[in-house]
Amino acid sequence: MSDRILLIETSTSLCSVALAEEGRITASRESVEPRAHAALTAPFVQQVLQEKGLRAADLDAVCVSAGPGSYTGLRVGVSTAKGVCFAAGVPLLSVGTLDVLVAQAAADGLLPAGCRRVIPMIDARRMEVYTAVFTPDGQRLTEVEPRVIDADSFRQERAEGPVLFIGDGAGKCSEALAGPDAHFAQVCPRAAAMLAPAMQEFRAGNFRDVAYFEPFYLKDFVATVSRKKLF
Repeated sequence: MSDRILLIETSTSLCSVALAEEGRITASRESVEPRAHAALTAPFVQQVLQEKGLRAADLDAVCVSAGPGSYTGLRVGVSTAKGVCFAAGVPLLSVGTLDVLVAQAAADGLLPAGCRRVIPMIDARRMEVYTAVFTPDGQRLTEVEPRVIDADSFRQERAEGPVLFIGDGAGKCSEALAGPDAHFAQVCPRAAAMLAPAMQEFRAGNFRDVAYFEPFYLKDFVATVSRKKLF
């Protein structure tokens, strides 16, 4: 078995799709075009498969980033992943978006020397982020939660040694959390970084129910209605 896994990451402003074969990334597509996930995700899937001369039926699994993150982005990613799984008859995997960021920190060499904790942060507007505390090797130590960040946030973790804050919500928190052992990486999660956690899920046989799987929104989506009179 070649362990071909399609990786889909659409939880933030980056639309990212990658193909993994035999434990390495062999094709990928990415775009930061605003509000284009719905238009780009399915074509990106087609492009990475065509680049390698493959069909969806040649895949061993599809793995999607499960959130938390953008409501619309997560819906697009999960819907696309389910569509491929239904059409090709391949199983579905999922990994948490925060887990992807922790894996990305290690894969991209972003961990500071002596790093004790990795704290991924997904932007949730204002000074709020979706976050949890991890060890550098990917073990989650706290529950995933929305938090309003101030100078007292993660005080204990920052006192224990070098900490990496990573994600599209990390940069806005750098002033509040500044300190000699606080390090920041303002990045979006990428499909290629899903490889390690996706392979773990695949080898463990942790497949999702294609019909009933839903992303982890954490907070309900609230649609706003303009107060301006339309007529």
